Amino acid sequence: MNYSDYIKVDPAIRFGRPCLKGTHIAVYEILALKSNGATNEQIISDYPDLDKNAIDACLAFAMEHIPKLSA
Repeated sequence: MNYSDYIKVDPAIRFGRPCLKGTHIAVYEILALKSNGATNEQIISDYPDLDKNAIDACLAFAMEHIPKLSA
């Protein structure tokens, strides 16, 4: 997935935090919901402008930007 199709960083929106394009929904908000056990359906119910691809883009963004852990 090319998360850049869904995520944008704009210094004028949310202090430059990564957000879903066309919204003021920060990536970290979606990640927080997912980490607290929210399903995609629950997130979409709370944010009807989103779809599963937008949620997947947030996860892909996090995976690329979180330092890799090594054993």
